[in-house]
Formats: sequence, C-alpha cells, structure tokens
Amino acid sequence: MGLSLLCMMGFFLLSTVICGNAEAPPEPTVTLQPSTTQIYRAPPKPTVTLQLPWPQIYSGETVTVRCEIQGGEGAQWTYEWRTAEVNTPPTSNEYRISSAAESDSGEYSCRGRRNSSWTEWSDITTLKVTVPSKPTVTLQPPWTQIYSGETVTVRCEIQGGEEAQWTYEWRQGQKNIPETSNEYRISSAAESDSGGYSCRGTRTYMLTEWSDAITLTVSSKPKAELRADRTAVPVGGSVTLTCSVNPSSSSGWKYYWYRDGKSSEPARNEQISVSEGGLYRCRGGRGEPVYYTEDSETVWIDTTVSNRPVVTLHPNWSEIYRGETITVRCEIHGGDTEWDYEWEANSIRKPPNQNEYRINYASSLNSGNYRCKGRMKSSQHETTEWSDSVTLTVSDNEPCPVLTVSPSWLSPGASVTLNCEVEHPSAGWSFYWYKAVPDLKTFNYKSSSYKLLPDGSGTAQDSYIIHGQTHTAGYVCRAGRGDPEYHTDHSRPKFVWSADVHSAASLTVSPDRVQHFTSDSVSLTCEGNFTEWRVRKFSEDGRLSDCRRMTGSTCDINTSKSDTAVYWCESGSGEFSSAVNITVQNDGNGPILVSPVHPVTEGASVSLSCSLKTQKILSNVFLYHNEKLIQNDTRGELKISAVSKSDEGFYKCQYSGRESAQSWMSVKVISAAVSGADSSSSPVWLIVGLVCGVSLIIILLLLLYRCRQSKYSCFTRSIQSESHSPGSSTNHGVNQNETHEYGSLHPGTNNLSEYVMHVEDNRNGSDQHQDVTYSLIDLKNLQKNRKHHEPEQSAVYSEVKTGAAGKSSPAADAAVYSEVTLGSFPGQ
Repeated sequence: MGLSLLCMMGFFLLSTVICGNAEAPPEPTVTLQPSTTQIYRAPPKPTVTLQLPWPQIYSGETVTVRCEIQGGEGAQWTYEWRTAEVNTPPTSNEYRISSAAESDSGEYSCRGRRNSSWTEWSDITTLKVTVPSKPTVTLQPPWTQIYSGETVTVRCEIQGGEEAQWTYEWRQGQKNIPETSNEYRISSAAESDSGGYSCRGTRTYMLTEWSDAITLTVSSKPKAELRADRTAVPVGGSVTLTCSVNPSSSSGWKYYWYRDGKSSEPARNEQISVSEGGLYRCRGGRGEPVYYTEDSETVWIDTTVSNRPVVTLHPNWSEIYRGETITVRCEIHGGDTEWDYEWEANSIRKPPNQNEYRINYASSLNSGNYRCKGRMKSSQHETTEWSDSVTLTVSDNEPCPVLTVSPSWLSPGASVTLNCEVEHPSAGWSFYWYKAVPDLKTFNYKSSSYKLLPDGSGTAQDSYIIHGQTHTAGYVCRAGRGDPEYHTDHSRPKFVWSADVHSAASLTVSPDRVQHFTSDSVSLTCEGNFTEWRVRKFSEDGRLSDCRRMTGSTCDINTSKSDTAVYWCESGSGEFSSAVNITVQNDGNGPILVSPVHPVTEGASVSLSCSLKTQKILSNVFLYHNEKLIQNDTRGELKISAVSKSDEGFYKCQYSGRESAQSWMSVKVISAAVSGADSSSSPVWLIVGLVCGVSLIIILLLLLYRCRQSKYSCFTRSIQSESHSPGSSTNHGVNQNETHEYGSLHPGTNNLSEYVMHVEDNRNGSDQHQDVTYSLIDLKNLQKNRKHHEPEQSAVYSEVKTGAAGKSSPAADAAVYSEVTLGSFPGQ
C-alpha cells in the first residue's frame, strides 16, 4: 500500500510538467485508512508510571498508575492491565487507586491495542503500599539534661519517608508549637523549655501517628566542683585534682583548668595531676558554640618542704585532769626560716595559729588529736608536711588518791607507814600528808580540820612513816603537780587502830549476844568520859554510816537484815572503842545461836543455847563447834563451867533441820609475860615455862637481857574482821583486803578492813591468808621480891600467826583472838 501511494504521487507530478499550461484537472484527495496521522512500523513498548513522585505509598493515599505509549498520544488505544488486584482493571490508560491499601501492593504492567494490533507488555512497575511508620523525636546534641543558655535542636524523623514531601506538626506537652519543618531549634534554652516533645508528619490527606515524647530538662547554669586528693604536694610527688559537673548524668563536658588566674588548654579527662603549689580552679564547657559552666571554688595547693614539725605536750602526761594547765607546742627543726603555724584538731576548742597553745584550765572539750604544719612567711605556697598527731586526753573526773596504812591495827609506839596512790603514778605527783580530825558537830571529816603532818608538804615519795604511834588516829593524803600546781581532792580518811589499854571508850550490847532476829530491839551503849558519842556501822555492802536513833550515848536498833554489820563507838575527840559483830537472822522460822558478843575470860563459865523467835529451845538441840557435832542429846544448852582456849572457835546450833548462823566465841587467855612500861612498837610475847628455883630466875634474867639488847624487837600486828567461814551463811565481819577501797563510802568513812579480823599477809609477796590467834597475856610487874601487882583491865588484841589458812586443821579458816593485858616492866 505504501508503494502504490508513491507511484500515484509520481505520476501526478510528471503529467503536470508535460502538459504545461493546460487546464489543470481537479486535485485528488488522499485519505489514510485507518484515519491516523501516526503510522507505526512497529508500535512502541508502553511505559507504566506512577502519578506520585515518591516510591513509598502509604495506606490511605490516592495514587494513579498510568500506561504511556510514546508517540501514540492521538491514537485510539485500548489498554489492558495486569495487576495483583482481583477486581477487573480499567481499559483506559490510567488505573486510579483512591485509598491505597496494603492489598494494592504488587506488580503493575500494561499494553495498548489499536485496531487489531497490540503493543508489547510494558516493563513491570512494583507498587508497595505500607502503613506509615511512627515518627521518632531526637535531640542534637543528644543530651536530655541541658542548662539555661545552651542551644539544642529537636528533630522529627519518619523511617522510610526521607524523600517524601512531609509537613510536620509539633507539640510540647499538650501545647502546639508553630513549626512545620522536621527540626525545632531552641537557640538559648530556658527552664520554660523543659518538657516532653512529640511530632507527626502529614502529606496529601494522610497523617502519621504522634511520636513518643522525649523529655528535655533545662536547669539553671551549673557550677563546676573541684576536689583535691590532698592539700599539699608531697616532696617529689603530685596532687590529683578532679573537676566535675553535677548532676553526673549530664555528659559531653570538656574541662578548662586555671592556676593563679592563668588558663590552660581544655582537657577531656576530668582529672589532672599537678606538682606545683598555687590557687587552682576549673570549669566545664560543651557544645558548639561552647557553653561554659560557672567557675568552681578555688583550691589552694601547697608545696611541701622536707622539714616536718613535731607536736609535743608540756608537761608530757598521758592524761590530765579538769583544771590543770598544759601547753601544746608545734616544733619545726632545721633552718632559720620564719614560719606561720596552722593547727588541725578534732577537739571542740581549736588552737590559734601560733606555735604554742596554752590551756590554762583544761576540760574534756580540749580532748582530741592535735597536729600542725608550718608555712613560710616569705612564700605562702611553701609549707611543711603535717606532723604526726598527738592525743590529749582530759578527764572531767577529778583524781581521788587512795590512802593505805600499814599496819592498820597496832600496839602503842609502833611505826605506821602511809601510802598514797594516784592514777598514773609516774606523772610527776608530789604528796601531802595530813592528820584527820573529826568535826565536833557532825563527826564527819572535813578538809578544814585536816592538820598537815611534820615534813608532810609536797614530798616526792608516795609513802610517809609515822614513828611512835600510840593511839588511834585518822589520816588523809592528796597529791599535786604542775606549774601552777594542781591539787587533787583529799583521800578518804584511813584509820590506824590501837588497842591501847588506857582507852576510855567501850561498847556494850543489849541483849548481850551476837545473833538477833528480825525486828528485835537492840541497844548499843557507848561508855567513857565524853559528852559526844556516835555509834558507827560498817555494813555488809561496804557502807559506813551513823546510828539513826541515837539517844545520848545509846543507839537503838529495830533490827533488819541490813543491820548485819560491824559496830563501834567514836567520840568527838577521836576516841574509839573495840568493834563488835551483830548478825540479823533473816529466816523468821529458823533458830539463832545465843552466844556472848565480847570475849570470855579463860576460866569463866559460859552458856551457849539455841533460841527461836517465840521461845527458848530447851531440848533436842544439836550444837557444833568448828563444824564438829559436840552435843546431840536432849539438853537445850551447852554449859562450859571453866572456859579454856580450846573452847574458842565458831559455834552454831541446829533444831528441827534448821541451822543458825555461825558465831565466833573468843577466849581471853591468862598467861604470864614480860613487857616494859614504855612498850616498844609491839609487845614482845614470851612463853614462860613452869620451872623451879634457880632455873626460873636464870631464864627471866636471860629474857630481860635479850629484850634490852633488841630494844624490844617488834612484830607487825594487824587486826581485820574475820571473814565468812566456809559454809557459813552469815558474815561475822567482812573479808576484805586491807587496801581495798569502797566507792560507796562518803568522806570521813573508814574501810571495813580497818575493823575486820582476817589478815592477808603480803609482806613477802604471799597471798596466803594467815590464821590469827589471840591469847590473853596478863603481864605482871616482876620485882626482885616477886611481888605481884594487879593487871590493868584494858585489853590489847594482838595478832599471833599460827599457820597458813590453807592447812587442814579443824579451825583452819578461823581467827583465834587473844587479849594482852599490859602491866609495867621493871627497870623501865
């Protein structure tokens, strides 16, 4: 067909040329069949295009898929589509999806047909429809904690929608922000910018979800904090400085360091080491432009020198007492450098910055550890190391010296040693010695009545010897030290007891027995040529007290268990009677032993019986002597017609299965002995055998000669209250070491050991308790004509040691008393 058309056109042109001016025939009309102006040798391959300019389609959006045949715009085409959709596709060149869904995702291709001719199928175009992702809000820089004045950008990001033309919506909490771009820039943050930020995107008619909120916290401008691991650079060492910005959750900081006002390069590490002294500070910075914190407080770093000071105490006592004076001194040795001093102390009262700190009146507030260092006056950065600490201990408890006397029971004329003991005895104490005189009105011992003993002022020795003691007396001591001198309180009075035969004081007990029932009425009467009397009591718990019901010279007691004690009489002028024991039976249904309260003279008769509170027991009584049964018949009492020394000891009774307490019965033994009128420090006791004629005279002359040569050699005597006998339920005096001190005693009291009969002999370092035997020695005036004089009636209780208490004799734990009646000795 194309060739025919060309031939016809050629023929027409040729006829026109040949005919010349001949009349032209009518012009022919050319038509195309089919009627199209575009003739294809082969139809082009269609192209499938999407109306939207982005490849990512979200559900709900409208999208048009178009089939385009290049050059065939005016032709009458019919289109055919191949899609993933089940519905019948259109025959036009556009396939419109009004509200895209994920089911619209798939491969799309098309072809065109004109008349009966089809183009090829287009290349496949893939359409993907997804649900739009949830936006994410991020911060740049990525710090949720920022500070006022900093710059931060809040950014909204939609995953997979980077090429889409999004419009953004912002809100801070529930407040909308007028910003449509994906970034919200805060140029100079303020605290009002704190809050949660969220965003969403929109395009065409589609909206994403709101993002999760990200919280931004804006705080006031921070201040850097500078710390040093020490305050001075040690010799040859360094100091580590640490700079930080709080709160510690903030990050991204660089640190800027300054020494003496000069800056340094920023360091990323928050720690630096320095070996030079100076005034240091730091600050932090971060971001672009750099945002700076406030400067830290300054830290002064010293450079130490080799000199190291020493803290000393003057005087150097490990413990001082309230009111004492002491000086704390800082000493720096070596060189002529002038120093300023600095002290560090954990006491409440701080020392001044001087090399000496004088404490004029110390108290516990001054207690603590003291150390010092020196700073060169010419270079304030140059300093010594800290000295070692010295501990100062100040006690608010005033020291109370303890006085002991030896012997505590003596014979007239003996020497007495006083010992005064203070805590920390090596701390420079001097000692003062006084005689204690009781106040005539109160019978108490007051410092106003203490009389300084001869040469008893400020002695360096802690002991003082009194020669030729002849009578009972009380003594006290105190100590002093320091400059000005600090004095302790006076010690409690301690007494030296003398059984002087000329003593004018005596004590009688009514009823005359050792043991009593509860609620018995007992009278203790003092006798002697004195107008003022006081009955003193030393109870089992170690308390010294006065009789509460004193009528004249008689003390009346309505007995109770607390009245078990040692009793004696004391006059206002210092005269003392001998002591007696009183025991109160606490068991109202049990028996008591009826025994004499005073010693029984050898050869005299005595009756021991057992009694109930309601009646005297007349039969079926068991009596024991030193724990040995001596009577178990129907007699109700034990009668001894002529007492001998062998009858002395502990007695108790038993009735109907109940036992009484034990009581000691003392026997005064009458025997011959020789002694001078002016006795030496202790009576020299002699055992005179019964010899006849010339032998007796020779023995007596030899004894007289020996006594003169030895100047009446003295034995140490001491009397203490007898202790509990093993198995005894009642205390007959109290077993106490002589040097034991009772805290419950008030000033002016005496230790029970002044009155007890039990002796602890420590003179040879032994702790063994010694048995004590007392015998009655009636000293006669042996004249050449052998005329006997009547003995004095006063008795002296002396100690005669018969063996260690540990021996298994029947009365091993018992004390045996004897009475010495002194007469005159010829030729004295």
